[in-house]
Amino acid sequence: MLIHGIGSRWQVWQPILDAVAERHDVIALDLPGFGASKADGGPGGVPYLADRVTAFLDELGVTRPALGGSSLGGAVALELARRGLARSVTAFSPVGFFGAVGARWCQGVVSAARAGGAALGPAVPWLMRTTPGRVALCGVFYGKPGRLDPDECVTDARALVAAPGFAAARKRLGEWRYRPGMADGIPVTIAWGTRDLVLPYRQSAKARALLPRARHVRLPGCGHLPFADDPRTCARLLLEAS
Repeated sequence: MLIHGIGSRWQVWQPILDAVAERHDVIALDLPGFGASKADGGPGGVPYLADRVTAFLDELGVTRPALGGSSLGGAVALELARRGLARSVTAFSPVGFFGAVGARWCQGVVSAARAGGAALGPAVPWLMRTTPGRVALCGVFYGKPGRLDPDECVTDARALVAAPGFAAARKRLGEWRYRPGMADGIPVTIAWGTRDLVLPYRQSAKARALLPRARHVRLPGCGHLPFADDPRTCARLLLEAS
């Protein structure tokens, strides 16, 4: 099961889905209030989102899946591991290893990206058709934005602007912290892009300190969403963990 981050949607995993699906059944979901999933009026924090994912798993009859999580979704995956509901976790630049300043920075960056997309409005498709436009608008999330598909960039930007669950998730984004022992007993991989501008790579040092038995992977040249930057490595990490 793959869990996206704040303002994102299940399609963020598309660059690696085919490779992972060759060996596993894959569930890539939209969290409440993001993508095609309606907002449910919930508080939007990591524990609440973990509750909603747990309910979804129960509906499907799925027990202890291997989890992949991106950013906020990485924190949700680690929270599910704490509850004994994961077979393994692979978290890409997960929330929860920042201090107060890092949390505010993350909130500010995603808020600015959303506000920028809203302000540009009709100009977004035209800008995304150019490499400089994709670099300017998508470079905060990707290490190699010039390679991105322009149409997907437009759809992602519009989904970020329109997400009804954004405000609640943003408000509580800095509350959850990883604590020692939360994921003891299961394999954990933490992967971090060296060009991450949302949750900077230096936060990986705290992850290494708090999860000394986990596998820690440096993703050279990758941004906050490394799946399009280095799909082969990201797919491999998920497959090796599962």
